[in-house]
Amino acid sequence: MTHDLLTALRPLLAAEASAEAHATGAEPGDLEQAVWLRLLEHLDSGGPPLDPERWLRRAVRSEARRSRRTNRRERPYETEPADEAEATPERRALDACRARALRAAVRRLPGRCPALLEALMSPKDLTYREIAGELGISQGSLGPERSRCLGCLRRLLAAEVAAHRARG
Repeated sequence: MTHDLLTALRPLLAAEASAEAHATGAEPGDLEQAVWLRLLEHLDSGGPPLDPERWLRRAVRSEARRSRRTNRRERPYETEPADEAEATPERRALDACRARALRAAVRRLPGRCPALLEALMSPKDLTYREIAGELGISQGSLGPERSRCLGCLRRLLAAEVAAHRARG
């Protein structure tokens, strides 16, 4: 029964997905795959639709709308500058300011966190073994300690950002 339904709907789905894909900027195969998944979920939850062709057309249009919304909202990642020619003086000044603010926040952390995070941010690119030896702690405890310190830093920076926003 299910196999017959899927076989019967395959040409209709291909045609509908092909027709809708152009307007959405999606690939017809992506729309087809999303509708097949939806149909299988529908079959699992309540059996076949009463009017499979109508259900399929509505599902394709719904997936096309979802795809259009997604495409409108998605933005490409900005890429890192490939060379120093793209690094303007303003960008370098802002980067330096951010680095100073980050290092100042790291210095305000409790316990061994400042030393650990400074070692992790070191331009020497130290290994975990070297950092553990430098700080006198076991290499196995370095990961959990790093996670704890980064959590403290995250909370500290979140509080500072919230305080700056409140002032306007």
